[in-house]
Amino acid sequence: MIGFAAEYAPAQVRVSPNFGERRGGMRPDTLILHYTGMESGEAAERRLCDPESEVSAHYLVHEDGRVVQMVREGARAWHAGRGSWQGMSDVNSFSIGIEIVNPGHELGYPDFPAQQIAAVIALCRDLCRRHPIVPQRVLAHSDVAPGRKVDPGEKFPWDLLAREGIGHHVVPAPLTDGPVLAEGDRGEAVEALQTMLALYGYGVEITGFFDAATTTVVSAFQRHFRPVRVDGIADPSTRDTLSRLLSGLPKDDLG
Repeated sequence: MIGFAAEYAPAQVRVSPNFGERRGGMRPDTLILHYTGMESGEAAERRLCDPESEVSAHYLVHEDGRVVQMVREGARAWHAGRGSWQGMSDVNSFSIGIEIVNPGHELGYPDFPAQQIAAVIALCRDLCRRHPIVPQRVLAHSDVAPGRKVDPGEKFPWDLLAREGIGHHVVPAPLTDGPVLAEGDRGEAVEALQTMLALYGYGVEITGFFDAATTTVVSAFQRHFRPVRVDGIADPSTRDTLSRLLSGLPKDDLG
């Protein structure tokens, strides 16, 4: 590992010892975007390279657009933790993790600088070109670990990435009055909502009961795809946005 050349040409290299082999012969077909949630990029970089932290990422993107590679793309970085997507756990084994420097919700959560987002776009474009990563497999940490993680959060400009062909995106349906589904509700409409979320990839149990876990998953969906209001309530805007996202998926992705 020591002395490897950056696989993304503009990146600097700072080797993290926190990695392993991808399990079960898996290869990366997913990008997971994070924010660092720390006071500075330098502090985050140190932590991702500290063997005692037992965390890492393949890449770190600083606020000024500098990119640092820490783990080879073919290795299993320790970035996602517990989670799942489309019924598969061990997210680390099938993904590449990108940490984006931002102090996060607990430390003020500022906007992401334009030069940083430009660097994220360039890096993602390169990774999607060199690996079999389709738009719907460019995900937020909060997508694969709802509730446990909220990054990169509702301020992350997924729409700007989508304009560059990165990530699956539709213009969110506007907020309107209408019937909502919320915690405590039961019935076929709740079951249909849970089924749509599960078909898209979220780890939600299909029970017909809108429980706390369903609220958490709806919030995660909103944080990525309908960020103007993140409240865990499946209002008409949330359900319409989810339906149009599903309609845009290849049929093979719908099981």
